[in-house]
Amino acid sequence: MSPRRVLYLIVCAAGPAVDALRLVTAAKDRGWDVCVIATPAAAEGCFIDRDALEAASGRPVRSAWRRSGEQKRNPPADAVVVAPMTMNTANKWAAGIADTYALGLVAEAVGLGLPVVALPFWSSALDSHPATRRAVGTLRDAGIRVLYGEGEWTPHPPGTGDVQRSSYPWDRALDAVEDLLP
Repeated sequence: MSPRRVLYLIVCAAGPAVDALRLVTAAKDRGWDVCVIATPAAAEGCFIDRDALEAASGRPVRSAWRRSGEQKRNPPADAVVVAPMTMNTANKWAAGIADTYALGLVAEAVGLGLPVVALPFWSSALDSHPATRRAVGTLRDAGIRVLYGEGEWTPHPPGTGDVQRSSYPWDRALDAVEDLLP
């Protein structure tokens, strides 16, 4: 029997994060070993259900760097999904800023050549900022499969994020990362 593939799910502080269990469950059903990593804002706010994610994945949710001398906490990733990806994460990641554990992992994943899929979630007002579009382009140029645009995911009108949450395409992110695997 071959070892299970390892998927890192990077969860950012956006409305759909509360439903991240949907991706964890779907990935587990497809045979993945899932490690959930939350940005500090997602971990510290009311964005995730840490207990439910840990129960479903069988692993602790991580959000901070390990301490010097501490053993690695998760097995190496075979693929990475960043969802929901916020504008803040997109802009920092594209600029090479790795000031959190989550950003450090995604920056490293690019350098390791891992399949990486990013599924954004932000409003059309945030989308209109020139830095956001540049960030999406930079991430795509780096080989990240950003599910952004017609037929994938499009920004929602300001103030409608809660309404959009139920239709957030978690499965599309999982399908896309599996399509990138050799």
